[in-house]
Amino acid sequence: MATSAHTLNLCGVLSEAKRIVNAHSRHFLALSVVFLLPLSFSLIIFPTLQLSLSKSYVVSTQFLVVDPTDLRRQLTIPLLYALFVYIFFIGAIATITSSTYHGFYGRPVKFFPAIKSLFLSFFPIVSTTIAAILVLSLISLTFFLFFAVIVRTGENLGFVIDYTSKYFMVFCSLIGAVLSLFIIYFLVNWSLACVVVVTEAKWGFEPLWRSSYLVKGMKSVTLSMLLLFGVLIGVWVWMNSNDVLHFDAADGLKNWPFVLQLVAGTSVLTLLLLHNASANTVLYMYCKALHGELAIEIAEEFTHEYVSLPFDDGKVPHVVTVFPTY
Repeated sequence: MATSAHTLNLCGVLSEAKRIVNAHSRHFLALSVVFLLPLSFSLIIFPTLQLSLSKSYVVSTQFLVVDPTDLRRQLTIPLLYALFVYIFFIGAIATITSSTYHGFYGRPVKFFPAIKSLFLSFFPIVSTTIAAILVLSLISLTFFLFFAVIVRTGENLGFVIDYTSKYFMVFCSLIGAVLSLFIIYFLVNWSLACVVVVTEAKWGFEPLWRSSYLVKGMKSVTLSMLLLFGVLIGVWVWMNSNDVLHFDAADGLKNWPFVLQLVAGTSVLTLLLLHNASANTVLYMYCKALHGELAIEIAEEFTHEYVSLPFDDGKVPHVVTVFPTY
């Protein structure tokens, strides 16, 4: 039985995720090609498409004549793009989470069982997403109502509110900052929700509450990982999509530097998304270890292997001893 020691910190999570990905590199490469590569390419190339649509819409409306066809296209294409991104995002999360989960235990990691996990988890992930959006929408609505009540109360008391003054702008910024902190707080608490959906077959609000329980004692690691991958992915997409905006479509594939940059940008973004999903699953396992749940599951896993199968098939459970750091 393989044993490795890790501390419950960001480096431990990232190193364990890297170990699992490297141990099943062909499998994760296949999943990345199917789900993450189209997602990465679309994230980089979409700003160019959106800019061309915006230019055509501006040209058609510069004489105050609105073409209904252009207006529908202006609204439909972003919605279709968002749907495309969300579907491939669910596919990547479900398959990579399931594969990392089984790889952590030393179980066989295969392509078609990973695809099967997608069909089992698709609608539960959608329902959990709707539940999270509903809660965040209610919180945002509460803040906006609070803001409106303060402004209206001030006007009723006889105060003259200058909506263009710097003081009003500062007040709006403070409200926005507080709202952002609340949203980040909930995102940290719910960061394991999709993993819970895939591994524990829960859906709706239940994965949100389960995730909030698991991240207790690990919020600093969760926030660090959220910021790390959020900044890396956001900056990388911004850098590459900004360069794509200056691409001259008339040159086509003759512009080899652009093609190479697009390929490199898409490949690096795919790797970032892959390690993000895998590290999130490892974080889930470490959170379970901190709450004393992982030892029981590993014991059951080892007992099952010992009773039903001899250790001659290459299936070796992976046991992790963790030491929390504060």
